[in-house]
Amino acid sequence: MRVALIAITKHGVSHMVELAKKLTASVEDITVITSEKFAAQVEVLEAKNSGCKTIVYKGAMRPQVPDIFNSFDQLIFFVSLGAVVRLISPHLKSKEEDPGVIVVDDAKQFVIPMLSGHIGGANYYAELVADLLGATAVVTTASDVRNTIAVDILGRDLGWRVEAPKINITRVSADVVNEEPVALVQESGSTKWWKYSTPLPKNIQLYARFEDVDFDKIKSLLWITNRVVDIEIWNKLEERLVVYRPPKKITLGIGCDRNTPLSTIERAVDEALTKLNATIDEVEHIATIDKKGDEIALLEFAKNNGKELQLFSAEELAKVEVPNPSEVVMKYVGTPAVAEAAALLVAGENQEQLLIEKHKCRGEDEKNATVSIVLMKE
Repeated sequence: MRVALIAITKHGVSHMVELAKKLTASVEDITVITSEKFAAQVEVLEAKNSGCKTIVYKGAMRPQVPDIFNSFDQLIFFVSLGAVVRLISPHLKSKEEDPGVIVVDDAKQFVIPMLSGHIGGANYYAELVADLLGATAVVTTASDVRNTIAVDILGRDLGWRVEAPKINITRVSADVVNEEPVALVQESGSTKWWKYSTPLPKNIQLYARFEDVDFDKIKSLLWITNRVVDIEIWNKLEERLVVYRPPKKITLGIGCDRNTPLSTIERAVDEALTKLNATIDEVEHIATIDKKGDEIALLEFAKNNGKELQLFSAEELAKVEVPNPSEVVMKYVGTPAVAEAAALLVAGENQEQLLIEKHKCRGEDEKNATVSIVLMKE
């Protein structure tokens, strides 16, 4: 996180220096910015090896704003709110791109997150700054002041990814803060997402399964899941669905023809992961049959992704019950399944669900690779 502190008055610079010293315990990349008039006050930070960088500019601050706005993730101004509005307004793009912007008054009484409160993190940093300065954070986003769910960042600190068009997030957020009936289905992920000491608002109805929701009684749906969400469901709920993807722990079982190219294996895995909206970073184990222990492409694939290629004998794999046994595979390698059985076996007692049974990929050289994916218990 790149944080810039900006001040243009005597008292503002004093408060900025105070904050910079205290903020270094929480933030590594801090830059303090002021005019040459106050250079001596801020340069002492670098002289004392505080960990802060300094920028001292000549003339007016307005010409500095474009670079500041585009170079940092969080801007903390010790400047009046109105002045900051005029300074940054020409540079606004979207809440997905803009930095968080916070304003602290000249008496350090109030800390106001004025831009990108959720996605940009301004609300979080405003609370932190207020605590460090002994000030009051003035947070105005409805979900925060109402102690309800912030739809756009639910589970972000747990590593969840939001999956929904922008219009869905806007519509569902409105339903949440306007106390319309909203279903929250949690089928995966940590349950420690509720951060308030107060109970969940009464308009939020909790469900353990999507199938249990009575859609005639709700306006919107928040769905925490690792399931594949069919297009029919998106169409049915129109702009009233937001899906959250907690990090998964998954295993890959891979089978392939002898001398299958690395590119074919990579494509097979990528296609299978894409079906699940998963990434290679969520893969815990990669496994195959021991007869493929010298398969160069498999070894390279595992190494490239920081994993050990785990091997099982045909006898071990043959004991695993799979949905798609093959007599042809049995004839050639001594087990009715390689990919499915390997993915299940390497997951062991932690296996929860076979998410991808057999995803096949044929390369231009007619060599085949097959991938199976198992979800592990959390």
